[in-house]
Amino acid sequence: MKRYTAVLAVLLMSTNSVFAHRNMQDTVKNINVEEVQVVATRATNTTPIAHTDVTKEEIQNRNYGQDIPFILSSTPSVLTTSDAGNGIGYTTIRVRGTDGTRINITSNGIPMNDAESCTLFWVNTPDFASSLKGIQIQRGAGTSTNGSGAFGASIDMETEISGLKPLAEVNISYGSYNTQKETIKLGTGVLGKHWYFDGRLSNIMSDGYRERASADLKSYFLQGTYLSSRTTLKFITFGGQEKTYHAWDGLDKETLGNNRKYNPNGEIKDDNGNVIGFYDNQIDKYKQTHYQLHLKQIISSAWRANLGLHYTDGHGYYEEYKNKRNLIEYGIEGDKSDLVRRKIVSSDFGGVVFSFENSSDKFTTVIGGGYNQYVNNHSGRVIWVKESVGVAPNHQYYKNQSNKYDGNIYAKTTWSIGKGVAIYADLQYRFVRYTIDGVSDKWDWRVDQGKLQDLSVDDKFNFFNPKAGINWNINSKNRVYASVAVAHKEPTRNNYTDNLQNQTPKAERLIDYEGGYTFQNDIFNFGANFYFMEYKDQLVLNGQVNEIGEMVSENVEKSYRTGIELSAGAKITNWLYWNANATLSSNKIKGYTEYLSNVNLDWEEIYNSDGTLSQTTQYKDKSTIAFSPATIFNNSFSVNHKGLNVSLNTQYVSKQYLNNGEHEDCILDDYCVNNLNINYTIHPKGIKSIKFGVAIYNLFNTKYETNGYASGYAVYDGAKLSYISNYAAYYPAAGINALGHISFTF
Repeated sequence: MKRYTAVLAVLLMSTNSVFAHRNMQDTVKNINVEEVQVVATRATNTTPIAHTDVTKEEIQNRNYGQDIPFILSSTPSVLTTSDAGNGIGYTTIRVRGTDGTRINITSNGIPMNDAESCTLFWVNTPDFASSLKGIQIQRGAGTSTNGSGAFGASIDMETEISGLKPLAEVNISYGSYNTQKETIKLGTGVLGKHWYFDGRLSNIMSDGYRERASADLKSYFLQGTYLSSRTTLKFITFGGQEKTYHAWDGLDKETLGNNRKYNPNGEIKDDNGNVIGFYDNQIDKYKQTHYQLHLKQIISSAWRANLGLHYTDGHGYYEEYKNKRNLIEYGIEGDKSDLVRRKIVSSDFGGVVFSFENSSDKFTTVIGGGYNQYVNNHSGRVIWVKESVGVAPNHQYYKNQSNKYDGNIYAKTTWSIGKGVAIYADLQYRFVRYTIDGVSDKWDWRVDQGKLQDLSVDDKFNFFNPKAGINWNINSKNRVYASVAVAHKEPTRNNYTDNLQNQTPKAERLIDYEGGYTFQNDIFNFGANFYFMEYKDQLVLNGQVNEIGEMVSENVEKSYRTGIELSAGAKITNWLYWNANATLSSNKIKGYTEYLSNVNLDWEEIYNSDGTLSQTTQYKDKSTIAFSPATIFNNSFSVNHKGLNVSLNTQYVSKQYLNNGEHEDCILDDYCVNNLNINYTIHPKGIKSIKFGVAIYNLFNTKYETNGYASGYAVYDGAKLSYISNYAAYYPAAGINALGHISFTF
């Protein structure tokens, strides 16, 4: 932290800008050069896909401490979850019911998803929103992009363009659950006609809504830019260090009714199973650092080129207290004992992305691709055992290494054939090789006396992803479009390790049909997008979680998601605005078989003669996909008058099943939540602006849950099935809470 502070101090001392020596014409040219960096992966108003652009102003008006998923929560078809309950720490985003492992996320065209888990742990990049110029969400298969396959949505984040003038900004937030956020931003403006430097330091801390669900998040962002009329060279580095107390486990309905804030993680139990305390160091601690080098070159009036190099280093661990564990599972002699284990991970991810863009009167063509390589080392150690069994310090009980090689090349073109009609074509080939060697932390009881599961994975995937569509700008107000796209997605690490005892996971295929209409004038706008997403071997969440609270998925042979996304907005007066969007959908599995573990009336597990766990199956011709609500509705009224900005945002989400068996005792109830945001900006002499206000979340103190998990059991009386028992657990969201904030811009 001292190192970053020193760097920013140097930047602040360098703010003797020579901006006055540049003319506006050169400025416009240079800005256009710098903006080339995301053109290859972004959709435009002639791209026939559904997308939403979130501006820098919209980000700033929501960015008071919560993670990026919550900043995007009012965009169409988006749902968010929070382990801690208040949107800080471990959070996730789902789009059209698709979970984060199937959402492609990039920054400046660089892949951000963890290559192995295929998700982005937002907690590792805290306050990244403070360094963003904008975010684009493409729903469905989207356009060809870099990194993991886009199987439900793509999110492209563009970092800020360097300012032409010197900048200093301080943002401070404080509020409920001892939540605080401090951000300092500095920029030199232009130096020596061509150089720009910008930086940010951030600190976010919160106790969390749930007990002990604390978060301590540090982050930085630095960029240096060389900019001329034809060339941009930019180096960016950003990173974060997080320390969070586990809130990975949900609550059953009884506990939820008695104490919504309860957090069972870290429980220390006596011999009778009574909770006698909590482990202080039940934490997740991880540090991640990103480096990006971008070169953008205008070759001629028709050709532009982009080259990006990237590297990400990540390392950390999580530690947890385990009650009455079988010591044999940890390679330790003895029966059962309490112990503390630490799971350690260290990863390296690097690669290159490139694109060439050609523009003419009738054609806009982009040829691009990328190659990325990933190495991840996993290991586990026992650092304490309650019973004296002579365990060596930091006893290692498992170790494995993963490697992933990911390359793609694509070509896409838009052909303007006249009268506002444009035809779009996009072809991508992607190659993936994924290997795992070693043993996992899971104990396999199927073999004699058991052993740790062997991990021996070496899978190769070749994906061809064609896309095509047509867009018709009927006039300046009306637009219609239609498209069809094919997308493929490889399994994640968890798909292998969680399903290893059953079957090897398969890659997924999506055929995405989209069609829409938009209308926009100075007063009113309206849009409707129809989609039908047909899947083969879709990996859907089945409602279960693994030992560390991560969602478990399973392949289903045939499934689909179909619906309509509606949006509308109006400028009611010069100071009063209204915006709304709604998603009405049907999300189904065709021919679903549910597997239930068998137990007897004394709740002892029933095993087959070969030692495998006995299971009962239930079949449905058609079943609703878990975590896929039929209705999502967002509404916003906002007032913007003489520095005052007030917005009231409402979100309604219909019920969601926690598993794919459509059990009515395993659902997330529907909920309706309102958030109020009040800002006031003044411009006193000697300072650019002061903005202060308050954000009030869950205004009417609604009791609701955003996430959960479930499991089912077939209970037998002898050889006869007696009844089906379901267990469900939930993650409660915070009641009414607030964050006050103030920012100074110089």
